[in-house]
Amino acid sequence: MISVTVIIIAITTIISVIAFNNNELFNKLKFNAYLIKHKKQYYRFLSHAAVHGGTMHLFINMFVLFSFGNALEQYFAYYLDYNVSILMVALYVGSIIFSSFFDYEKQKNNHYYNAVGASGAVSAVLFATIFFAPMHKIYFFGVIPIPGIIFGALYLFYEYKMAKKDIDNIGHNAHFFGAIFGFLFPLIIKPKLIYVFLNGFF
Repeated sequence: MISVTVIIIAITTIISVIAFNNNELFNKLKFNAYLIKHKKQYYRFLSHAAVHGGTMHLFINMFVLFSFGNALEQYFAYYLDYNVSILMVALYVGSIIFSSFFDYEKQKNNHYYNAVGASGAVSAVLFATIFFAPMHKIYFFGVIPIPGIIFGALYLFYEYKMAKKDIDNIGHNAHFFGAIFGFLFPLIIKPKLIYVFLNGFF
């Protein structure tokens, strides 16, 4: 059976690649808080995660999603008495919406603010995985092994500081809030999983 992670990657890749050469589709799907607020185009809360700013943006998001999504599905299957597919979709969709709300409130009267990409949802998948295995090594820059919980703390600190500086064109707020949502998601579904997280240190 094909995993939900692979299905999400396939759908996202197909739509993103099509949108690379279709500006009308790209503009219709991208996140624009002004249009959501004043034109009631609420679908943009979700649709922006299906398009990306370029090939590298798409590749990085999908690579990280693939690297951690399949492991997360296994954790869900082992620790939760729910349908894994439903859990993955709930996490992914929920994190896309949740990670967008800060920038929505901040930019809802700014017609020129746009955002694309699944980074908020990918951060959620990464941090949900860290929740289940906090001491599992994550390879920083692909070469430096760091315990997941330490990587997560550094990641949140970096995204918070960069969001404050607001000096680039990256959705640091979406990364930050997506990560928070992903880490809390298992506890929302089953609060007793806090013991799984704590036992992960031993």
